[in-house]
Amino acid sequence: MDFELTPEQKLIRDTARDFAQREIAPKAAELDKSGRWPDEIVKKMAELGFLGVAIPEEYGGGGLDAISYVLAMEEISAACASCGVIMSVNNSLFCDPIYKFGTEQQKKDVLTPTASGQKLGCFGLTEPMSGSDAQTMITNGEKTSGGWIINGAKNWITNGPHADTVLVFAVTDRSGPKVKHTAFLVPKGTPGYTQNARDHKLGIHAAHSCTIFFDNCKLGDDAVVGNPGEGFKVAMATLDGGRIGIAAQALGIARAALEASLGYAKERKSFGVPIAQHQAIQFMLSDMATELEAARLLTYRAALMKDAGVRHSPESAMAKLYASEMATRVAHKAIQVHGGYGYSTEFPVERHYRDARITEIYEGTSEIQRLVIAASTLSA
Repeated sequence: MDFELTPEQKLIRDTARDFAQREIAPKAAELDKSGRWPDEIVKKMAELGFLGVAIPEEYGGGGLDAISYVLAMEEISAACASCGVIMSVNNSLFCDPIYKFGTEQQKKDVLTPTASGQKLGCFGLTEPMSGSDAQTMITNGEKTSGGWIINGAKNWITNGPHADTVLVFAVTDRSGPKVKHTAFLVPKGTPGYTQNARDHKLGIHAAHSCTIFFDNCKLGDDAVVGNPGEGFKVAMATLDGGRIGIAAQALGIARAALEASLGYAKERKSFGVPIAQHQAIQFMLSDMATELEAARLLTYRAALMKDAGVRHSPESAMAKLYASEMATRVAHKAIQVHGGYGYSTEFPVERHYRDARITEIYEGTSEIQRLVIAASTLSA
């Protein structure tokens, strides 16, 4: 498997790195503290083509590959994890499924302005009482003459407070042993569409999420993404790609934590020498670097398989599982390297620690990733 980057991929990485370090990193601490939506950064990401990286140019995207997406995601997330997940949701959870399953009209009317960054999208699957178990979903879609009526609620919807359209999954058939779901595009402003104030979370403070409610929202048949009753297929295919994006986010968080630790270890002195000369610190830095590189290789493999058009469910799950748990471990060690300063908000590693934790939860918990991997391994 060839991991040598093409000139175009290197250019995307370097462009993202320059933008991230010059325009995002200096604002990251302030964004975390204030929790404000980084509107000026989102607009700049749109101008750079980072909100629809792998969508063809004819639909407003960058026309690039999944590896380029991973490279850009890591760089943006290394500067600010909040900005990284805003980018990930728009790319992986909204644009990608519309491109794969949407009609030509949906691609023209919804995908094109969203991939180009003129508008923003979000993904509505999780509910207050339904997360990993989609069979317990309450949100309902009822067929009417010429359309559908949606009732229910979705929570933890990243980008929700600012999105123009939400891709919603609702149960549309409860007659069989397993319920059937359908995916719908619901524009903000649809009568019956309301939302709560943004959520307050442990980390990723600038990436706003909220609960969205649907009270007799009337939609036309043209709002259906894919075929009626096949929404679960749309959701699972979407999450396969989304997990690559979250793995890349975890890479960025962990790399930032490692780089901060390396810099600190070279400057901080104890017993007359920089702490980087102490074996205890060297061992932690070595473990951090090794785990980061292992996670990066798993993520690249999943992205390459996505680019090749082959099934990559277990590979994406492995990348997301290992990268997310790695990010938490690396951030944990980063605080230890910094000692008391690591626990201070004046240093960035405590932010990386808080931001890393969510990567083990959203777009499928670590436990769900293990079930996906086990199912594939046992059936081999």
